[in-house]
Amino acid sequence: MQQDGLILELQNGNQRAFERIYELYSESTYGIIYSIVHDEKVAEEILQDVFLKIWNNSSSYNSDKGRFFTWVLNIARNASIDQIRSKSHKNSQKNLKADNFVDILESSSNFSSKADAIGIKKYIDILKPVCKKLIDLLFFQGFTQKETAEELDMPLGTVKTKNRACINKLREILVE
Repeated sequence: MQQDGLILELQNGNQRAFERIYELYSESTYGIIYSIVHDEKVAEEILQDVFLKIWNNSSSYNSDKGRFFTWVLNIARNASIDQIRSKSHKNSQKNLKADNFVDILESSSNFSSKADAIGIKKYIDILKPVCKKLIDLLFFQGFTQKETAEELDMPLGTVKTKNRACINKLREILVE
C-alpha cells in the first residue's frame, strides 16, 4: 500500500493502517522524543501519547500543508516540549544525581547523533553552522525562540528570520 493510501486508510479508522504507520514511524519518532527529554521511560510514555494523538486526530492531517512525517514529528516535538515544561518534569529534574549531569552535558552537545536518529543528518550537514545551531536548539533541544535568542546572544527577530531562512534552505535541499 502506498503511503498516501495508507494515510487515507488511517483517516478512515483502519486499525491495520495505524499499525503499519506505527511500524514505519515509531523508531524515528522515539528518536526525536528521546533527544528532547533524555529519559527512556518518559520518551516511551510520550511515544504512546503521540500515537494516540495520531489515531485520534488523523483527520486533521492535510497533505497540502506538508508531509505526513513532518506532521508526526511536530506532534512528537510539541508533546516532548510540553513534558519538559511541565511542573512534574521540572520537579523530577531538581533531584538528579551527579552522574546524570555528565550524560546531559554530553547529549546536549551531541547534535550529530540526534539529527542522525531521524535520518536528516546528511541534509543538515550541508547547512551553515548558524543553521545547524538554530535547528539543534529549536527542534532537538526544545528551546523557544526567545530562549534561543538568549543562548546565542542574538535579537529575537534575527533568530526568527534566520530560522525561517534555515528551514527554507533545508526544504530546498530535501526537494532536490
